[in-house]
Amino acid sequence: MSNRFDLSNRVAVVIGATSGLGRTIAAGLAAQGANVVPTGRRMEQIEEVCGEIEAAGVRTLRQTTDVTDRGSIDRLREAVLAGLGRVDILVNAAGFTFKQSTVNLCEEQWARIIDTNLSGVLRACQSFYEPLKASGHGRIINIASLGSFLAFHEVTAYCATKTGILSVTRSLACEWARDKISVNAIAPGVFPTEMNNGMINDTPRGQEMLARTPMGRFGKPDELVGVAILLASDAASYLTGQCIVVDGGYLASGVNS
Repeated sequence: MSNRFDLSNRVAVVIGATSGLGRTIAAGLAAQGANVVPTGRRMEQIEEVCGEIEAAGVRTLRQTTDVTDRGSIDRLREAVLAGLGRVDILVNAAGFTFKQSTVNLCEEQWARIIDTNLSGVLRACQSFYEPLKASGHGRIINIASLGSFLAFHEVTAYCATKTGILSVTRSLACEWARDKISVNAIAPGVFPTEMNNGMINDTPRGQEMLARTPMGRFGKPDELVGVAILLASDAASYLTGQCIVVDGGYLASGVNS
């Protein structure tokens, strides 16, 4: 039986791959044989990630991207098509968060996070639609969150974007199934990254999260890679419109003691 998880000769674009979970997913797809284009706003970090990908023996290219700028995303698409000839997998991992009481949340803060975390995903999906359709087995993987399902104190704007991503994932899955594009999401539990370290490491908030996680620990970035490979591969040929939660049991948890 052939290895249905093999990604050899597939081309994956990972937006938001210069740090955090996106960077780990990009490296994981490369290790499984995909040619991977990791992108973000900072070329210095893109160079680092591309070096890691090339060390895995696959192809890549270097192109910065700003998800708030449709022209920037379109230029990325054209660069990938010119350099690698196709796009089979799109991973939307760009985003940020901040902690702010909702009563003091200003419209500028709200608009900025919506534009990046939610509208940025829509822009990328729209821009890459045609090459994903041409692939014949297009895959979109959006990064959702526990905040897609639950409220977290003073991150209303972030949770709104992640709930929106879940809705976009389902809608595109239904619309684009006829084009042989599968659209799914991964919702990580609590994974310390550069973005959220200050909110969860050695804080009461972090301790509460640990108490609500049956496994009793935070996630490690490489623990998302297997799910990403599944969703990118032929093994998930009949899987679309779903969100796989990787959270150590957080959502399933009731009383843990």
